[in-house]
This record gives sequence, structure tokens and C-alpha cells, in this order.
Amino acid sequence: MATFRTRPALLASAALFLLPVLASAHGDHSNLSDNLAISADPLDAILWTHILLQCLAWGVLFPTGMVLGLVRNRWHVPVQTLASCIAIVGYFLGHAHKGRQFAKNAHSGFATWLMLMLVGQVVLGVYLRLHIEKGFLGRVRKGLVRAHAVLGGIIPVAAWVQMLLGGNAVQGFCRGEHLGQCLAHFIMGSAFIGYGIVLTILLLCGQAWLAGRGRSQEFYDSLVITLWGCVNTFTEHRWGGPWVRNDLQHTTMGVIWWAAGLVGIWLSRDRAGRPQRNVIPSIVIMLTGWGMSAHPQHLELSNHVHSIFGYTLIAAGLTRLIEISFVVKDRVAPERPDDIDAEISSFQYLPPFLLYASGFLFMGATEEQLQLLSDAGVTHVSYILILYSISFLLFLFVLMLLHLYSAQATPSNGQSKPSVKLDDEERPRVNGHHQSMRIPSTSDRQAHDAQEFELEGLMSEDEDEGIAKNGNGSSKVGNGGAR
Repeated sequence: MATFRTRPALLASAALFLLPVLASAHGDHSNLSDNLAISADPLDAILWTHILLQCLAWGVLFPTGMVLGLVRNRWHVPVQTLASCIAIVGYFLGHAHKGRQFAKNAHSGFATWLMLMLVGQVVLGVYLRLHIEKGFLGRVRKGLVRAHAVLGGIIPVAAWVQMLLGGNAVQGFCRGEHLGQCLAHFIMGSAFIGYGIVLTILLLCGQAWLAGRGRSQEFYDSLVITLWGCVNTFTEHRWGGPWVRNDLQHTTMGVIWWAAGLVGIWLSRDRAGRPQRNVIPSIVIMLTGWGMSAHPQHLELSNHVHSIFGYTLIAAGLTRLIEISFVVKDRVAPERPDDIDAEISSFQYLPPFLLYASGFLFMGATEEQLQLLSDAGVTHVSYILILYSISFLLFLFVLMLLHLYSAQATPSNGQSKPSVKLDDEERPRVNGHHQSMRIPSTSDRQAHDAQEFELEGLMSEDEDEGIAKNGNGSSKVGNGGAR
């Protein structure tokens, strides 16, 4: 009987068979007039089910499965299989709904590409699971392993983009003259959130890796700031045309980004070539927050939201500056890389979280969103608290994923960490926090007592044997002397 293992071509045929199926399921909701983005109908139960299933699959299960795959956990395949099934069901539900109809939009167009990436990832995962090491597929296995890893890193970013596109599509936002403003808010907001996620990863799981790179974290921060500033300098204004609205402010903000970024790159090494910390990226974040908070707005609600966004971003830069200068005191590498949790201060969680909040506040500050909320009578206090709540939830989810990774990952020597450490330097968790001394459990004390008893018995036997030998030797010498 032919199987995927005996006939690898069946695997490729199955993937090719899915392509026209996905294309035909794309649907056509473009029966609206040109000046309408959505119909006036409400969302029906099928579309709500589509939204919930896709959020569960792409937002929760796939990231969890990715972490399990990184640590080679046996639950990686079941979780990813479940997520794939839910995503496929949700995809078809998205084109079977009634109620509100939509004009052609980026969300529906990008959905097919996202599903094709998923199909490719599933095919690569099945191939790697079969451990085919002979023939052509065996020769290209190393490259396909790398492709599986790269695609696994691209899919979460693509899923984030798709969810943002879906949120705008459901309200008919970001079309026509609003497109440019939407792109600026969602790209910059996502960048702040991404920066916060990177800081969280480096704080909890990446300090030893960063120390091994021979560069400080500010080198990479300043490099990204420089490149981003160069892009903003030449894209925030249509050169050759008139300067309108906030063009000059956006362009000068790009200039200060690449100017300050170059200084940060220069200061990331001392005169001996060793990596060193600096506060230039923190200053750039603070200046960006101040500049963003001063943007002139048309609505009172928009003024409040942009002001809180600016203050939050300023706080993120300020707390990052305090962390580098006064908490870690310019330390490049951790003093105890085998126990990172013992070195992390509670204050160090503030800069990443404030970046999460800044990102959501900025993404939620587009003209169309705020106009809709203003018309509905929603106050800025309620809206800002909702955005902060979403920030807390994402921060919690990232912390949970990093805890899962740390708990499942094996040390570099390939051996599991000992569950019992009896030295005085161990810092255990009490109520979830590290303390200055270890409180051994009953089993720990029993194991320690047993070890001491065994060692004491061995030492007493050695001493008895030594005494006996010395006694025999002395008698022989004594006897020899008597002779």
C-alpha cells in the first residue's frame, strides 16, 4: 500500500490538490457599490465563529505550538495539528457567512496566501516527521529543516498582520484617503509591540545569548532605529509636493532617529572595542513620545488618546534609561547566567510592558476609529483602560510562552537540570518569587541526610582501614627493631 513514506510524491500531490480548493473557497464579496466598503447588515453567527476560531488558532495555539517545537516537546505536533484543523475550518466559515458583506479588501486577499504558507508548513512538518533520509528528499533534508524553521518564524508575523487587516475589514476602515494614516499607525504601533516582545525575550531568555554575541543590546536597538529613521525621512513626505499637515514633524522625527541611532551605534563599544551599554535608544523613545503627544488633532477624544500614548512612550524610554543606568548599572552580561531569575528586578518588567501599551494606544488612535467612538459617546478614559487591558493580556501571554520555553528547554550540556540543589547559593521560589536563601523541602532534607550518612560510613571505614594498616606497620617495625 502506498504511503507518504514509501511514495513521497503523494505528499506533494496532496499539497497541490489543496491549492485550487483554497482558491475556490476565497469567495466573492465584491457585489457592493464602489463607494461602500461594507453593507449595513450586522455580523451573523457564522462570521463571529470565524473570528473566534481564527483568533484561537493563529493567536493562541500556533504560537504555543511554535514554542513547543523549539524545545522539541512531544506535544508540538498535536497542538499544531489541532491549530491547523481549526484554522482550515475557520477559513471556510469566513466565506460561508451571511449578514454583513464586504467589498474587495486586503484581508480576504491575504487570507489565501496565509493558508498557503500554512499548507507549506504542514507539508514540511509531515516530511520531517517521516525522517526520510534516502533519495532526493534525504539529500535536501537539511535545507528543508531550515525552511521549516524560517517559515515557522514568518507565519506568526503574517498572522498578526492578517488579524489587523481583519479588524479593519469588519468596519470598512483604512480605505481611500485614510490608507496612509492607517499604515503609519499600525506599522509604528506594531513596531512598538514587537520591540516590547523582543525586550521581554532578551530579559528572560536571551541575556546569555546576547553576551555571547560580543555586542551590547543597544547596538542592535540603535541599528534598527537608524534604518527606521532613514526610511521615515524619505517616506513621510511626497517630495516635490507641498508640505501638508504633519509632514514636517514626521520627517524631522525620522531625521533625529537616524542621527541619534548613529550615536548609539558608536557608543555601543568602548575605546578598547568591548561592548558597552548606552541610553541613546531610551532618549530616542522619549523624544518620539513627546513629539507624538503634540500632534494636532481634530477631535477631543483623539487629543486625549494621543496625549496618553505620548506619556506612555515617554515613560517607556525613561524606565529603560533608569534600568540601564541604575538597575543593571551598565552591566553587559549577567553575573549569574545559570540563574537569570535571581538577577531580574521587578522594575525591569516596566519598559517592555509600557512599549506594549504604547503600541496598542497608537494603533487605536486612527481617525476612523476615534470618530466612531466619539459618535458612540465613548469617553477617552474607558477607551484607554480597554487598550491597557489588552496590553496586559498580551504581556501575560508572552510571559507564559517564555515560561513554557524556559521550563521545557534543556541546558546546553544536554542534561536535565538537577531538581535538588543543596548549596547555599541556590535561590528558590517562595510564592512565585526568588528569595535570598533556600528553604529545603522534607524530601530534600531526607536526601541530604542519607548522603551524609553514606559519606560518614565510608569515611569511618577508610579511617579504620588506615588505622589498621598503620598499626600493622608499626608492629613490623617494632619487631624488626627487636631483632
